[in-house]
Formats: sequence, C-alpha cells, structure tokens
Amino acid sequence: MQYHILTSRSPEGGFTGQCMEISGAISEGETLEELSENMREAIDLVIESIQERAKMNKEHIIEIVRRV
Repeated sequence: MQYHILTSRSPEGGFTGQCMEISGAISEGETLEELSENMREAIDLVIESIQERAKMNKEHIIEIVRRV
C-alpha cells in the first residue's frame, strides 16, 4: 500500500512527518531517509493498534480500493 507523508523541516534540525491517510502516524528523523524509515514503523504501529482494538471489541475491518 502506498502512503503520502507531509514533511516539514524541524526548527531544531531534521524533519517531521505526518501520514496523510493515517493521522495518528507521525514521526521525525535527522534526514528524509531516516524519516521515511521511522514513518514506516509509525504506520505499522498505528495499524497494529487499530487491529488489536477491533479484535478486542469484536469490530470488523473492511478494505476498499480507491478508484482513480
């Protein structure tokens, strides 16, 4: 799956990022490469958390494909 990351330079140095599709997935990195790796991990953690919550609450997750 492809995600879009909104990036900005941090005043302290490095970069911050927020996933546009998963608002809870945010991270930072000294370089854009490090930010990309950290964002992959953040996205995985948010998705895992949502899946665990859904399982615990007996909720269902459905998948949709966006038409272009």
